[in-house]
Amino acid sequence: MADRPVPVVEKLLRDVKLGELATWLGGRDITPNGIIDSLRRARDAYYHKYFYVRKGGIGGLSMLLVGYVAISYIWQFEHIKKDRWRKYH
Repeated sequence: MADRPVPVVEKLLRDVKLGELATWLGGRDITPNGIIDSLRRARDAYYHKYFYVRKGGIGGLSMLLVGYVAISYIWQFEHIKKDRWRKYH
């Protein structure tokens, strides 16, 4: 059994062939409310993918901690460099 054919207007942009692009663009809602709705859907998809995860792990917290340590070191590098112990001959 084959899947039912999907109308061009309902396809995602990544699934549209180059010849179908004009038809796909003609089916878009380009009013201000349509643009706001599409931006809202994109934002919701982003948040659901990266922020509202079901199985959170230690990975996100560890990346945040490593980033904080790296930025702190970069900010303090000049101060740390001047405090080195040098042996003068």
